[in-house]
Amino acid sequence: MNGGLLDVQALTVRYGGIEALTDFSLVLQEGQTMALIGANGAGKSSALKAIAGGIAATGRLCFSGQDIGRLPAWQRARAGLMLVPEGRGIFARLSIEENLSLGRALGRQRVALDPVYDRFPRLAERRYQLAGTLSGGEQQLLALGRVMLARPRLLLLDEPSMGLAPQRVDEVYEAVSDMVSEGMTLLLVEQNAERALGLCPRVMILESGRTVFSGSSADCRASSRLRAAYLGGEDAGAD
Repeated sequence: MNGGLLDVQALTVRYGGIEALTDFSLVLQEGQTMALIGANGAGKSSALKAIAGGIAATGRLCFSGQDIGRLPAWQRARAGLMLVPEGRGIFARLSIEENLSLGRALGRQRVALDPVYDRFPRLAERRYQLAGTLSGGEQQLLALGRVMLARPRLLLLDEPSMGLAPQRVDEVYEAVSDMVSEGMTLLLVEQNAERALGLCPRVMILESGRTVFSGSSADCRASSRLRAAYLGGEDAGAD
């Protein structure tokens, strides 16, 4: 084992006869951030779900030196590895405050809800409102607030900007950036490649379930080939 907080080796995910992720490997040290980018169907979300324990996978998964490949998702979350899925994963029939209290219950120590309400005043104003009645942006803020209270060692964040207005995207990324600056380790899946590379110094690019690039965000941006294929830039010629 390479000694990272998260050590993933040869992770493979199959849906029936379809191989959605093939020999996926990465090592994340404590406090590092990494983005996974690629087209729809590239295997990004499958990687996060497999690491979190939401879907079956083969390969080796170690978290904080422990083999977690056979642990159910709830035990991985208790250990400090948490996923905010695409679609946010909130409890629609519970209030904002009840959703946040569930996040606090997963945390390793008792904390007040005030820091979340201070950061997201819109949640404070609606604290007794059912979560299912919130806008998409407000639901994303609620999902992040719940994670803030749980204080994970590693956050797996899947498509946090999907379907959000630009102002809400700014708010979401500001909150995530603050959590990272406080030492949280992050593995981010994001369609908005420029946002992802702006937050994460390291990036992996997936295509058809396979890793086609792994390195620094700066090197990714410097490659005309990668810019043209994955970042929406113009291909200026060979690298």
